[in-house]
Amino acid sequence: MSQIFNLRLATETLLLDAQQLGVTPLQLQNINVSVSASIVPQPIPQLWLTYHVQLSSTHLATQLSWPAWEPAQVKFTDYLWEQTCLECFIASSSTDSNAAQSLYKKQNPDIATDYIEINASPNGNYALYQFESYRSPSTLPPTPLRQTDEQTLAHINWPEFSPMDKNRLESTLHSIASSINAPNYHYERSFGIPLDQLPLCLLNNSDSKDKFSSIDYIKRLHPCVILKLNDVSLYFAPAHASPPDFHQRRYWSRFDHQRALN
Repeated sequence: MSQIFNLRLATETLLLDAQQLGVTPLQLQNINVSVSASIVPQPIPQLWLTYHVQLSSTHLATQLSWPAWEPAQVKFTDYLWEQTCLECFIASSSTDSNAAQSLYKKQNPDIATDYIEINASPNGNYALYQFESYRSPSTLPPTPLRQTDEQTLAHINWPEFSPMDKNRLESTLHSIASSINAPNYHYERSFGIPLDQLPLCLLNNSDSKDKFSSIDYIKRLHPCVILKLNDVSLYFAPAHASPPDFHQRRYWSRFDHQRALN
């Protein structure tokens, strides 16, 4: 089983974006983006995320930046949000605003308001960042998430692609997949986040040493996507602040642990 998130396009600049891309606003709103989240226990417990993007316009597909998968690109890379980027935010608290988070942390110093941000490019680049509260620290690039040794950078796990899989990813998923009268361009990427890489701040409500049980303490999940089409960035999320701000926790979804368990 999986928890499914249907992402919506932020519409503040919809008319201007459509004009720049040479399409109608409805064509942009018809871009389908969804993310499935599941818990995969083997070979190691992971939160597994699968991103689906579907375009029904050839004109949009030719403008979409979706870099080809390259094993050599699987490395920690900053500023991925400047291009097409697959993102996810994870938190153990439902505290929803920057002001509320600051007050909440002062009143409850033992309760975490920390969260992590995951960025991934279709080509294999990735980054994981850790925040103490809303966009804090505010340094750029953000503070990288490190493993429990406090030295090694955290990472994501991509599926192993055979040559046939690679060809399918870079051809079938980028081509017309249905009838001539209804072109359908489908793009997909999946990756996993090992649960034992979750920062201790996300686990401080747990008395268990079992990292797999830590999934019960992920309270909020916010998968989102930035699609880069020429010079236009389109922002997709289950719900949006205005203007779009993926860091605003009040718009994050409750993580359904039972539905996510396979």
